[in-house]
Amino acid sequence: MPDAHPIFAAVYDRLVAPIERAGIAERRARMLGELTGRVLDIGSGTGANLPYYHRADQVVMTEPDPAMRAKLTAKLHQAVRPTEVVDAPAENLPFEDHSFDVAVCTLVLCTVDDPAKALAEARRVLVPGGRLMVLEHVVGAGRLATWQGRLNPVWSRLAGGCQLNRDTERAVVEAGFAPDTVERFRVLPPWAPVSPMLAVSAVSPA
Repeated sequence: MPDAHPIFAAVYDRLVAPIERAGIAERRARMLGELTGRVLDIGSGTGANLPYYHRADQVVMTEPDPAMRAKLTAKLHQAVRPTEVVDAPAENLPFEDHSFDVAVCTLVLCTVDDPAKALAEARRVLVPGGRLMVLEHVVGAGRLATWQGRLNPVWSRLAGGCQLNRDTERAVVEAGFAPDTVERFRVLPPWAPVSPMLAVSAVSPA
């Protein structure tokens, strides 16, 4: 059973509210609002993506942390399309091959135990030519990267396993996806540990 982080889950929405207001909520809306077909939202946390799936036929949200999942389930009334919640880790998805049109990872690949395995699972459950949508904070460069590496052990313990120093763009490519849109941007000051941000739209191999 995955570790539960009840304290982190209890304060999570308040902690990320400034980032959401600074531009992440708008990014979510643009990234998710036009997605169609059957959508898998991986590591859905407390449900920040729920209001944005306006055109999906169905949304399946996975969340292994019971404390996070309880908050997610309580927000299902915010869903605008048929939505269900499944208890499953990103590295072991209980779905058949090629069963989703889109896989979405928002602020989750920083937290999973094995990003490569999680992305391999996303590729497995996507239809050939399906789409992967990623929104994450990633490792910076130079002095920021050094600072992130030093801070990471303490940060991870306090922030539910979140890692500051992952190269998620590289992980997406190494998993076999073909990015057609890659954007790095900032919503927080350059010295913030969860900066820069990365938005990727990538295609699963046909």
